[in-house]
Amino acid sequence: MLLRVDVTFGVVLAVLLVAAAGTAALAHLGRAREIATAGVRAALQLGAVSLVIGWVVGSVPALLVFVVLMYAVAVRTAGRRITQNGTWWWAAVPIGAGVAPVVVALLLTGLLPVKGIALIPVTGILIGGALTATVLGGRRALDELGTRRGEVEAGYAIGLPERDARLEVARPAAADALLPGLDQTRTVGLVTLPGAFVGMLLGGASPLHAGAVQLFVLVGLMAVQAVAVSVVLELVARGRVHREET
Repeated sequence: MLLRVDVTFGVVLAVLLVAAAGTAALAHLGRAREIATAGVRAALQLGAVSLVIGWVVGSVPALLVFVVLMYAVAVRTAGRRITQNGTWWWAAVPIGAGVAPVVVALLLTGLLPVKGIALIPVTGILIGGALTATVLGGRRALDELGTRRGEVEAGYAIGLPERDARLEVARPAAADALLPGLDQTRTVGLVTLPGAFVGMLLGGASPLHAGAVQLFVLVGLMAVQAVAVSVVLELVARGRVHREET
């Protein structure tokens, strides 16, 4: 067992959360309350999920409902993080477009069995990666369009269609959303040992098997995130995802 779960575990966890929120407050980062709330929510949600998964793994219908729930929460979270208006639901498109083909391909080839113990963690990792890429890509694209509005209008002036003018400005910024995944893949094994690798080792898998699974997860994540960023960029360029004019 990697960590001993007892009273000491709870105390140290609480201290780390207070330190994180306190540091953000002292540095005036404006996220102290969000950090504290996120930590408490994570504890409650993981506790509930730990109880639910034991039941879900034995029922295919319940398993599928759980996967859909993960997707719905990701869409809501990403959409509200990108924009605070009624266009938030468009986040369903980049997340779904990135995750669905990969998961379907894994199921059809038999590499991923329809079992909760395998489907839930793999799908969860992919959805989480798509969520992050969608949020970063969407926010960066909208931020860039807001600060460089004059360049977009200059594109209109020389005859560029609205979509193309917006793409020219937003594309480089949105592409930055791929950097975390790229850096993680480039430095795997040298800087960090990711969760899937460590988890399989602790579960008794051979280092070779654990490494193969982790490599698959990283490459799959890059594919998912590339699709998610491309789709959310297209949605922003076409005005489907936007912010209210101020």
